[in-house]
Amino acid sequence: MYDREKAVAYARKWALGRNPDFMDFQTMGGDCTSFVSQCLYAGCGEMNLTPVYGWYFRSARDRTASWSGVKYLYQFLIGNRGAGPRAVEVPETELIPGDVIQLGRQDGTYYHSLFVVEAGRPAARDNILICAHTDDSLDRPLDTYFIEQMRCLHIQQ
Repeated sequence: MYDREKAVAYARKWALGRNPDFMDFQTMGGDCTSFVSQCLYAGCGEMNLTPVYGWYFRSARDRTASWSGVKYLYQFLIGNRGAGPRAVEVPETELIPGDVIQLGRQDGTYYHSLFVVEAGRPAARDNILICAHTDDSLDRPLDTYFIEQMRCLHIQQ
């Protein structure tokens, strides 16, 4: 069962710092998706240890692309039928704390993952707060981002 409160508490605790239990991907293209994965893990408590297509981080040399890659995390969350979190795409109005946003370009490539820590009802860009790494952010309003495309992922488990 996904504990949204634990996931949000983790996001707020580590938004402006780095948990030494995990690798910092800042110099390898950014730490945003690894941070989101850490938040999800804090909320669900289990990794998917399936080689290649699972979702886990044991060490810098023993991890899946889905732990730290925007595209691969999306593919894992949407397609997962095993252990670990899973998600469905929803309109931004249905986002709640503990969900994930990914930002993309007009050409359809997605490049940044954000973790939702607060969302008004109905959720809208002016009342959603996020935590993120790469450009470290704690309770940053979503409407302060330049957004060409956005996909919203509601975590189900």
